[in-house]
This record gives sequence, structure tokens and C-alpha cells, in this order.
Amino acid sequence: MFNHKKNIIFTILIFTISLIQISAKAQDKKGKKESEKKSTLSKQTTTVDTTVKPSGDLFAELDKQNVSGKQSETDLTTATFKTTRLINGHSIENVAKGVLDVKISHRFGTLNEGAYAIWGLDAATMRMGVDYGITNRLMVGIGRSEYQKTYDGFFKYRMLRQSTGKVNMPISVSYVASMHWKTIHFDATQNDIIHYTDRLTYAHQLIIARKMSDYFSLQVVPTLVHYNNSAPLNKYPNDYYSIGIGARQRITKRVNLTAEYYPRITKLDGYVNSFSLGVDIETGGHVFQLNFSNSTGINERAVINETLDTWEDGGIHFGFNIARVFTIKKAKKLGW
Repeated sequence: MFNHKKNIIFTILIFTISLIQISAKAQDKKGKKESEKKSTLSKQTTTVDTTVKPSGDLFAELDKQNVSGKQSETDLTTATFKTTRLINGHSIENVAKGVLDVKISHRFGTLNEGAYAIWGLDAATMRMGVDYGITNRLMVGIGRSEYQKTYDGFFKYRMLRQSTGKVNMPISVSYVASMHWKTIHFDATQNDIIHYTDRLTYAHQLIIARKMSDYFSLQVVPTLVHYNNSAPLNKYPNDYYSIGIGARQRITKRVNLTAEYYPRITKLDGYVNSFSLGVDIETGGHVFQLNFSNSTGINERAVINETLDTWEDGGIHFGFNIARVFTIKKAKKLGW
């Protein structure tokens, strides 16, 4: 019942955001067309091809030449999302070659803890990590979460990139592979943990995204989470499937609203789907993200498969992410 309610809420949210972005997109197109006409009119003496027979419509002639020029080049789509993490999960974005991205994430306690615990601010879990761009297509990252003393590592490879012009690609696609090592001490009764490999889990994700306009972006993330240990007594499967959905709605040049939802196909008993809302604030070299989520952990296993708290009961964690980029090695030329 609760999952059904969340599906309805998320659908309404996406529908509302879509209406906003359609309106914003129409206004943006109108402004761009007026700007282009003014620009081409002021430069008509140099941009009009004199070998073409004059027609009665100067703007139509200029438009033909502009379209021809654009078709000979490939225009890559940028800033589908503002950082490589949407809220808890990965976004389609990569850090550029030679760029180091330092990330600090905090999740406080739940709001339903009340005034005694300052609505969750008395408790907190944290993840610190660094990501690095090996090439413009390939990035790697490592991190450590306080929650369950978990170390994680991943690589993300950009397979396709949305573009127009000579190469017309309607979507961007990336593949992410990650590993999580839970090092928290277990008590003597948990004798199903025999080897250190029993503590390992893996995640494989295919991120499919599209920047609909300058104001709105959407991504879908089919995900597989694999547990090495399916204890106790092999009661549960090793593999768990889900399909993540994420969206960004631009409010101003530096402020964006974000949403992220991971409905599970294969489920662990006692856990619920992860749903998060956030605000991205861009400040120079920083991206500051404020968010509300029912997930405590900050890695794929903990977020997608092991979320315990519910929005319905006030089990909402306030948190934030800070990302700061440093250029370690300057790129010789732009590319992807």
C-alpha cells in the first residue's frame, strides 16, 4: 500500500515538473529565436552566400545556411545534471580527464525523533570519497561510509553521449560497476559470515539519460545488486533487481530541484523503496546539495536494497552533499 502511494506521489511530481519545464522551454525557444534573428540581421552582409540566387525571404536564406553549418559539426550536450551524484545514486555525469572531485555526504537522524533529538540532528552518518577522471569517458572513485563501516569503489564508463548536428544521438548512456565491503564487527551469533568475501556486494547499473531542455533532465537506471552471501540458510537470492528514476528541474541559473526513486523488482523482506528529494546550489567550484531521504546509507547496496525508514511515518533523513573539484592535469583538448 505504501509503495503504491509513493508511486503515485512520484508520478505526480514528475508530471508537475514536466509541465513547468515545457513552459520554460517555450519561453527559452522564443527568446533564442528573437536573439538569432537580430544577430543574423546585423551580420547579413558577411553571412549571406552571394553565389545563391536572392529570394524574397532573407531570414529563410540565413536559416538554411545556419542549418547547413550546424549539420557539419557535432554539438555535445552538457550539464544534464549538476554533479556526478544525483542525490544518493550516480547521475549520468562524469568528471573530466585530470579532474579530482572530493565529495562529503552527511545524513542526519530521522525527523520523527522529535525535539528531544532536534529532529534527527543529534545523530549523523557520513561518507567521504574522491573521484578522478582518467579520461573524459572513464572515471573511478573510492569512499568510506560510517554506516556499517563500509568501503566502496566504482568505475563509470560513458558509452554514448547526447548530441546534435553531424552525430545526432538522442540519449546519453553510461555503465557503472561498484563494490561494497562491509567491515562492521558481527557478534558471535552471526556465524553465517565465514569468509571476508561474505561481506562483499556488487552493483551493476546502466544509466540512460536525456536532457529534455535547459530546464529539465530525466534518467532511468536499471540496476543489479549482487550479494556474495545469501545467508541465513540460503533463504534469499544472491541477485536483486531494481529500476531507478531520477529527474532535475532548473529553477534559476544556479539552483535546481532534484528527485530520485528506486522501486525494487526483487525485494529483501523488511525493507522499503528509497525515495529522495533535493536542492542543488552551484557556488563557483562547489556544488552544495540539500536533500531529504528515507535512506540512511550512502552506497548502492544500502540505498537500493536496505532502506528501513518510511516517509509515511516521518522516517525522513535531512542531509547534504558537498562536491569540490580540483584540476590535477589540464586537458590538452576538449572531447568526450
